[in-house]
Formats: sequence, C-alpha cells, structure tokens
Amino acid sequence: MAGSWNKREREKKKQQEKKEKEERRQERKENAKKGQSLDDMMAYIDEDGNISSTPPDPRKKITINAEDIEIGVPKQRELSPEELLRKGVVTFFNKDKGYGFIKDQQTQESIFVHINSSADELKENNRVVFEVEKGPRGLNAINVRIEK
Repeated sequence: MAGSWNKREREKKKQQEKKEKEERRQERKENAKKGQSLDDMMAYIDEDGNISSTPPDPRKKITINAEDIEIGVPKQRELSPEELLRKGVVTFFNKDKGYGFIKDQQTQESIFVHINSSADELKENNRVVFEVEKGPRGLNAINVRIEK
C-alpha cells in the first residue's frame, strides 16, 4: 500500500505543476504588450551609457569629426641620428662566450650586447656609445664603440 500512496502523491504533484504552468502562460498572455506603438517600445541610451525611456537632451549632443578618430596605433615618428646614439656602461661581459650587458645612462635599462656588434674589445665598466635595435628577445646594442 505504501507504493500506491507515493504514486498518488506524484500524480497530484504533476497535476499541480501542470496547473501552475497553465496559469503562468495565461498571465503572460494577458500581460502581453501586443499592438504597442514604436514610441512605446523605443529605448534610449543617456550620456552615462544607461538605458532610459526618455530621449536624450539635444543640447548635450557632442559632434565628432570622423577624421579625428584614430583606429590602431598612431604612427611613430622617425628618430634622428642624435636620438639613436646612446651612452652607457658595460655592467657585465663574458669574453669566452662573447656577450654581455650595457646599462643605458638615460633609461637605466640593461641592454644585451654581442661581441660581433662591437668594433672594440669590451670589458666591464667601459663607457660606451651605441645604437639600439629591437631583437627577438628585447633590445640589442649595435655599433658599440668605447667612448673616448
């Protein structure tokens, strides 16, 4: 008998859910906004980006020239030869492996240098003049000369 009671309860519950679903459907149908005019359905965005039912104030309108809009990265200017030349100090140099690092005086960053990029023999604490190029792992010093 216990099994039939569960069965009846499940059937009652199913009927109750069906009835509630029908009531919700009927309520949606009654509250449907069919036949509204376009103005009633229109939504606006105010100057703060919030959705509003009132149209924006025309006095607050800002006009923007299409020519003023920049998409992407702005063009970089060409550097003059004086700006390309940098000064620094060799902070580390491994003579056996042929590479080291130069500390740029202006930016205080460490820049990689290879023996093939230098006409002079480099040693630690040498003051040098060099140019910089972008390499696969960062900045590389090229045309390195000991400062006289």
